[in-house]
Amino acid sequence: MALRYSIIIPVYNRPDEVNELLESLTKQTFRDFEVIVVEDGSTVPCETVCERFAETLTLRYFTKPNSGPGQTRNFGAEKAQGEYLIILDSDCVLPPGYLQAVEDELEDEYADAFGGPDRAHPSFTPVQKAINYSMTSFFTTGGIRGGTAKSKGKRSLDKFYPRSFNMGIKASLYRKLEGFSNMRFGEDIDFSYRICKSGARCRLFPEAWVWHKRRTDMRKFWRQVHNSGIARINLTKRHPGTLKLVHLLPAVFTLGVLFLLVLFLCGLTMYGLSPWLYDMGCGGDVHMTRSVGFLLCVLSLTPLVLFSLLVCVDSTLRNHSLWVGLLSIRASFTQLMGYGTGFLRAWWLRCVCRRNEELQAYKNNFYK
Repeated sequence: MALRYSIIIPVYNRPDEVNELLESLTKQTFRDFEVIVVEDGSTVPCETVCERFAETLTLRYFTKPNSGPGQTRNFGAEKAQGEYLIILDSDCVLPPGYLQAVEDELEDEYADAFGGPDRAHPSFTPVQKAINYSMTSFFTTGGIRGGTAKSKGKRSLDKFYPRSFNMGIKASLYRKLEGFSNMRFGEDIDFSYRICKSGARCRLFPEAWVWHKRRTDMRKFWRQVHNSGIARINLTKRHPGTLKLVHLLPAVFTLGVLFLLVLFLCGLTMYGLSPWLYDMGCGGDVHMTRSVGFLLCVLSLTPLVLFSLLVCVDSTLRNHSLWVGLLSIRASFTQLMGYGTGFLRAWWLRCVCRRNEELQAYKNNFYK
């Protein structure tokens, strides 16, 4: 008799994270599943970790040369025996009722493919909580990464597409669509687009959430979101008509911030140089020039201060921590401007300069 679920975990140099994820799988209340861990050319393997769970989980461990997460998931899918495949990132941890929530949703209403949202665990560092906020907040991503469930009263600016950190799909459909493409970034959205275009029924399971650690510092986070911005243009080239208003917002935000900073510098220059110009005999009303300069400084900083205050208050209330709220300001600017600069960079090269090849950045950081 076939298993109900096959859980596929691609991993690259993250044995400690795999240990936490496997530990959480041992606590699942629903038990009809297998686990497939695929080591993608790691120099720090997790084989020893997997061996510790050999008696408590139906687990198989494989190794392969490095080719990126998409192709590694495809490798795991070839070995899977479950009716449904569940794709998880190695930096996720599951609550005990995760699989039961998936099962309840499928029993209630059929789905060919599905996905769930993510949350920050209380044990996460303040930086991880701030990054999680910036990736799921309505004020930064339009709520699309946190999932859209209009019937639940949640806000979102776009329809829901499963993400590979928490994605489920009928095994037969996965194989029919030939799994993930060879894209190195944005491969999960590419797959989701192909799922929807096939006519398959795709749903959000709001209660099938995971704790997702994401990146552990702002530098790694910048690289991740910059790659995502580039991937959006690559995806638009692959799937014309999929570019939505919400995808443009980080680029607009980035250009807006740069314009406001230039305006601030102009105001600061007017305010600081007007007495010097007067002393040099250039004439003019020093008081008026300084007043205009001061006004420009205030007008340019006000939108940035208001946005920062909005993010700080919202994140503080959500995370019950002022420090996380303050860190969320930096994380939100990193998320929006990292994505925005990647988007603008790829737009210029692919849409204006007419480059045909798909762009990549930070090529050695697919998992880092």
